[in-house]
Amino acid sequence: MQNRLLNFCFYCVLALTFINCANRGNITGGEKDVTPPKIRYSEPANFSTNFNSKEIKIYFDEYIKTKDLTKQLVISPPMNTKPDITPLGSPSEYIKIKILDTLAPNTTYAINFGNSIVDNNEENPYPYYRYVFSTGDYIDSLSVKGSVMDAIKRTTDPFISIHLYEADSTYTDSIVYKENPKYITNTLDSTTNFKLENLKAGAYKLIALKDNNSNNKFDQKSDEIGFYEEFITVSADTSAFYELKIFKEEIDYKAESARLVSGEKIAFGFEGEDYKDMTIDLLSDAPKDYSYSYFKDEKTDTLNYFYKPKLEVDSLVFKVTNRTKIDTFTVRIKDNKRDSLLVKASPSSNIDFFETLKLSANIPISKFDKSKITILDKDSTKVSFTTKLDTLQNTIEVDFDKTEDNLYKIQLLPSTITDFYNLPNDTLNFNLRTVKESGLGNARVILKNATYPLIVQFLNKTGEVKYEQYATTPKPLDFFFLKPGEYYVRVIYDTNKNRKYDSGNFLKKQQAERVSYAKKVEEIRSGWEVIIDFTLN
Repeated sequence: MQNRLLNFCFYCVLALTFINCANRGNITGGEKDVTPPKIRYSEPANFSTNFNSKEIKIYFDEYIKTKDLTKQLVISPPMNTKPDITPLGSPSEYIKIKILDTLAPNTTYAINFGNSIVDNNEENPYPYYRYVFSTGDYIDSLSVKGSVMDAIKRTTDPFISIHLYEADSTYTDSIVYKENPKYITNTLDSTTNFKLENLKAGAYKLIALKDNNSNNKFDQKSDEIGFYEEFITVSADTSAFYELKIFKEEIDYKAESARLVSGEKIAFGFEGEDYKDMTIDLLSDAPKDYSYSYFKDEKTDTLNYFYKPKLEVDSLVFKVTNRTKIDTFTVRIKDNKRDSLLVKASPSSNIDFFETLKLSANIPISKFDKSKITILDKDSTKVSFTTKLDTLQNTIEVDFDKTEDNLYKIQLLPSTITDFYNLPNDTLNFNLRTVKESGLGNARVILKNATYPLIVQFLNKTGEVKYEQYATTPKPLDFFFLKPGEYYVRVIYDTNKNRKYDSGNFLKKQQAERVSYAKKVEEIRSGWEVIIDFTLN
């Protein structure tokens, strides 16, 4: 009995000892690791000369991995065959670079990893690591610096590539479409500044490129481009700072395709904004009463072409001309059903005080009778209006004065619109409302240090233009009936006086029109008026 008592006491003391030890502190896992990995050494050593190795290994003091390597990695000059770099996401104590290309003689290469090298646990980056080597007996050491900004948008996208092309006897502007640059870097994601390093002295063309295809070449359809007008000189003088503005070029016109989409309706696809000079001519034999009409599709880069009478043929041949460009298309003809006339209104519910009603049809409008349109307000009072037919867009613009908190009933009687096939519309009714003025705000913009003419715009946070005025003289601009919200105010310097923003063009050596943003976002409140003093740089 006594032994049992002693054993019981022994176990109680032991248990209390463990409890006491356990209460001395809580297990937290220690402090978070915020220390980036460190390089122990590399083989061959960084900044090696007379480099002739096919493999590079860079050893670290802990396990590392690569993150977003395809975005961050920049090799200058670019290699025709990209090296094989491991690891890709898996942990390792070293990075291995296997060179698959034939390196140019007497050339300094730089492999810039950006922030893609991170430790395995907390992903602390080893920032902006560059491995540099020369196939000659010295390392080029000159540099070029500058900044990039978007020509029209308020913010500039990350990962803008900066290219240098040698301005030698073989240089032509078309090189940006065909060949890799001599040197390359990018702005990464933290700043719009750039610095090209380890350069050889000489004259170069300086290009900025939002390279969405990641091929180091300019693709007009997908990429944005910026350029410095003159050739730059790379020398020991590092005081120069180059500012570049990138822009999206208007795509050059190109006829793409032609196909039958419904009975006696053919879609002619194209690229580019220069479609207004397109003409479509039938080359096939046709009866004397053959006629046609076409207009631009509302949503796509297409001209919708309609013809009559119906032809019992297997195919039709067309010539599409745009100034000096001529294309020929053969369209297979089938016995498809013809479209029925549809008319829609835009807007379809609420309408702003200065907004125009647009009536659009899916078949060319051949006749239009304004006298068969009636507009009544909520008191059943007739409202006067004006109309305008836009044949290229196939729309009827209906403009009328509006008052607050009103309901407008628009009626189109039968035969208001007669389409290309001599078919009329049925009775159409549309209802539009205006809001109360008390629910809207006003703004007065006072421009200082301005050069006219200017386009003054209010943009929402997504960059969509919501309100706009054209200014030709120095006087305050009043914007009435603005919807509450936050807006950015933008000014476009309309240099060529065509009342729209014109982007640049690299081959034409044309920069985008200048744009300025007000420094802060403006809040428009219901029932308030804001005065915006905008001093232009």
